Amino acid sequence: MTHSIARLDAIGLAAHRDELADLLLAVVRGGSSIGFLADLDRDGAAAWWDSLLPAVEEGSLALWVSWGPDGRADGTVSWYRETKANGRHRAELRKLMVHPGARGRGTGRALLAEAEAAAARAGVLLLFLDTESGSPAERVYRAAGWTVAGAIPDYATDPAGRLVSTTLYYKHTKQ
Repeated sequence: MTHSIARLDAIGLAAHRDELADLLLAVVRGGSSIGFLADLDRDGAAAWWDSLLPAVEEGSLALWVSWGPDGRADGTVSWYRETKANGRHRAELRKLMVHPGARGRGTGRALLAEAEAAAARAGVLLLFLDTESGSPAERVYRAAGWTVAGAIPDYATDPAGRLVSTTLYYKHTKQ
């Protein structure tokens, strides 16, 4: 399947905030452990997207959205570039999320590839992330050549509030 992926600037993020809030709610309600609990509501989801506006505007947070065949957002990924002098060569991949109804169509892989390529173009040498151990996301990262750095038991809670382990991954970009 061909994916329409676009990087959003702050104006685009503000314009699509409500749609992205709906996506976030669907992903959390679908059980994905991406930092939110099951009681997340639409106002909370919209406020979270609003909280990203300053970082997107200043350029430290890069955000991509995948648009499905119906023209609606069906996935996102972002990376936050470290601003400290000793870490400007790295970025943390954040919130790779795919709508439950769009899973299995390559959306996650396409978003990941776009973020990785953009990181390399921006001079980011190292990407890193964390994800719930044993989650379907791990297959995506491993298939894309990410390396396991280790796992931390009881690092976070899933949307239901259960403690889960987190696996840390990293990947060097091709320069």
